Formats: sequence, structure tokens, C-alpha cells
Amino acid sequence: MKLENNYHSLTNSVFDNVILILKSMLVGVCAGGITVLYRLVLGKGESFAFSLYDFVSGNLLWILLLIPVFGIVAYLIGKMVDYNPMISGSGIPQIEGILKGYFLKRKSWFSTLVCKFAGGAMGIAGGLSLGREGPSIQLGANVGEAIGNRLGNGRLEKKILIAGGASAGLAAAFNAPLAGVMFALEEIFKYFTPVILLSMMSAAVASDFISKQIFGMQPIFELPVIQSIPLSGYGYLILLGILLGVFGAIYNYVLLRTKDLYKSLSVPTWVKIWIPFLLAIVLGITMPQVLGGGHALFEEMNSDLVLTTMIVFLLVKFLFSVISFGSGIPGGIFFPLIVLGAGIGSVYAKAIISFLGVDPILFHNFIILAMAGYFTAIVRAPLTGIILVTEMTNSLAHLLSLTVVSLVAYAVADLLKSPPVYEALLDGMLDKEQGETKESGKRIVFEILVQHESMLANKMVKDISLPEGTLLVEIRRGEYRILPKGNTKIKEGDTISVLTDVNLECSVKEALEAQNQST
Repeated sequence: MKLENNYHSLTNSVFDNVILILKSMLVGVCAGGITVLYRLVLGKGESFAFSLYDFVSGNLLWILLLIPVFGIVAYLIGKMVDYNPMISGSGIPQIEGILKGYFLKRKSWFSTLVCKFAGGAMGIAGGLSLGREGPSIQLGANVGEAIGNRLGNGRLEKKILIAGGASAGLAAAFNAPLAGVMFALEEIFKYFTPVILLSMMSAAVASDFISKQIFGMQPIFELPVIQSIPLSGYGYLILLGILLGVFGAIYNYVLLRTKDLYKSLSVPTWVKIWIPFLLAIVLGITMPQVLGGGHALFEEMNSDLVLTTMIVFLLVKFLFSVISFGSGIPGGIFFPLIVLGAGIGSVYAKAIISFLGVDPILFHNFIILAMAGYFTAIVRAPLTGIILVTEMTNSLAHLLSLTVVSLVAYAVADLLKSPPVYEALLDGMLDKEQGETKESGKRIVFEILVQHESMLANKMVKDISLPEGTLLVEIRRGEYRILPKGNTKIKEGDTISVLTDVNLECSVKEALEAQNQST
């Protein structure tokens, strides 16, 4: 029966596809509601943090009192992380792992949702440099999992609803529905079919509608861009892309080494989480601009700060962000890294305007471009970065220049062999999953899209190397569905459906993806 359901989810009718899209819309509405609530709570929490440090500043007694209070908060968060490790960090690697077939012994979606919500809110209320977007993606995916468990028709459909929830979470967190769709396809699913695309879009648009009802139509960042960068200035874009690629690689290296350093500490989880809280007390009194996700620091970029002061702010924000995230507290890096990118763009613009005579009217252009380039260098999702920044700034005037900067940043980070941050974080989590007991006696069907000039293209089915017990059960070519035989030839653009044991899902996918590379 399981096999029939799994296979049916790939060979459904037009009516079934419409039903799946409606389910995705339901996921979007529910995920949007949860994400909006989380966004509201975190907004209040960040305001509380600034008010708190403003109140205690200069009063030694209150400062000393904060130390044990934050120790209690860290203890509570640490106990939640120990109880449910899936809430640690941003949540994006966990969702990627679930969709790849890992973390089968995880706690329930409800436990993850409640603990993630509470832990993330407490971290932001303490002033830690964390983002809401990664947790919003995980919260949305939790909602998708809940609805998928109730209404999902087979494993693939459940995964689509989980990914739809992730798409909805990002859409509501940033007021960016297209970025939510692209992130789910580019970073989480890593391929798409028309049904998957429509499902992601349905969830993201429904979620964005809910978000805009509460927060309005205003973009996240409002930057006065008067004119586009002329083609004669594109040399500055290439240099900016190179710098962003280098700084992105440095960010990934420092973040991953910080995670390793925390792991090496032989202390309870709550003590590790206490460390950034103690640092937040110091910074909240001396440099409050670096607290929280980064809205306060972003506002500073539009002021007349001298270059050296901005560089100091960026360095402190960078270190505070990796120390906060590395502790394992629930919270993301999404927004802080975008703000860091904006800061790099601000410093770069100030420098070339002051020393190279670039027109000051282009100052904000470089901030926008650097946000996308830095995101691309770290996450390696260039389309998401371009679309996200476009939606966040509500401007279509930068598409060509955004693409140039993002491509250069991507290439430089790749040349430096810097791993995509979420893949590297997932690999670190999977080290703990070795020997995990998986489900037995169950079969699963998944899809692979045959890429342009793939090594699979023009091969006969009988010539494809598949592990024992694994079968190619369907080829979808446009509107046609083909029942494959040994001499059936695979073509570029085909979507092949593969049946295997659930325990072999990850290894079979990796083997086929290796064969699906361009020749």
C-alpha cells in the first residue's frame, strides 16, 4: 500500500495536481500565520533588548543582575536544545536533511515548532545577533509537515508540502514570495517539475498575502536609488564581486570553525549558549548598534559615519554573529549576513566615492548589490539572492548589475573552495547521525531531472548504473509518461522516477546525481 501511494504521488491526474495546489495554499495560510506571529514576537523582543540595555547602561548593579538572569534564560534554552536538537541553529540544514531522508528519529513537528519559537524569541530578547528568517523557514516547514501527515498522499507529496511550508516561511519573513519559491527550489528541493513549482508558488503567495495584511506593502529596506550604475562603471562591480566572494569564504570558514570550537568545549549546552548572552551585555552597553538581526546597524549605514567607524561596526557585528550562531541557540544567519553584505557595500561605496571620484549618487546602489553578492558567496543560491534583494528593496532597476556581482562572488567563493554554508552545516549534523536506525521494509519513489549534456542523456535504461533493488519506474517527457524498458533511451529534460528502499534513498540520489553531471 505504501508503494502504491508513493508511486501514485508521481503519476497523479490533473485533478490530483489541483488538490495538491489547494493543500499547498492551506500550508501557506497556516505557515504565514505562524511566521507572522513569530515576526511580531521577535520585533517586540528586539525592541525590549534595546530598551533593556539603555536602562541598565551605567548602572553596575543592574548589569551584575543581568548575568545570572541570562544564565537562567540560557539554561532554559539549553534544556530545550538538549531535548530537541532539531531546533538548534537556523533550521534550514535540518529541513534539507529531512527532505533527503535523514533525521528519522527526530521529535514531532509540534515539539520542534514550540521549542523553536520559544528559543528564538528568548535569544532575540537578549539582544543576540540572530535572524528570524531561518527559523521562519523551519516553522513553515513544521506546518507543512503537520498538514502533510494529515492530508499528504504519499512520501513525495508530504515532502512537497514541507518544502512549500519552507517557501511560505521565507515569503512571510521577508515579504518576498518569489524569493521564497526560488529558495525552496534552488536550495531545498534543488530541482522542480511544474507541479512542484506551482505548489511552492501557491504556498508562498498565500503566506505573503497573510503577511502583507499585517505588515503592509512596504519593502523591508527602503533605499533612495536615483539612477542605475552606468555600463562604464561595471569594472567597480567586478571588483566588488571579487571582494564579496573573498569575504563570503572568510565568513563560512570562521562560522564553521566557531561551531567546531564550541563542540570542543566540555561544558553543558546551556553554558555554551550563555557565552553570547554575556557578550551581548558588554556590547549592549558599549555598541548597541550590533545587537539583534541588524536593523539598527543598517540604519547607521545611511548616516554620515566615517569609514573607520563603519569598519569597526562591521567587524564587531561579524564576530558577534558567528559567536551567537555557533553556540547552537535557535536562530538564523540569514538577515545578519545580508546586513553584513550591506555594510561591506557601504564601506566599498564610501571608499570609491572618496578616493576614486565615483558619483555619490550611486552610494545606495552598491549597498543593494553587495547584499545579493555576499548572500550568494555564502549560501551559493544566486537566483534566490538576486530575487530576494529585488523584492526587499522593491526595485527592478538593478537586475543586470545584481547578476554581475552575484556571478563574480559565486565564482570567487567556488575557486576558494568555500562550501555552501547550509550544506556544510548539514554535513556537521550528519556526523552525529551515523548509525541512526532507519525505517525498514519500506520503498520510496523519487525524481531526478536529467540536465543539459548530462552523462545520463542518450543512455539506455539498461546502461544506467543502479544499486541492487533499485528500479527506474517511469520517464516523464513533457506531457508524455513512458514506462521504461531496457532499450528505452533517456533524453535531456526527462524526469525519471526511481524506486528504491527508503534506507538507500540518500545514497541512490547521490549516485544518480553524480551521473547527472554535465560531460
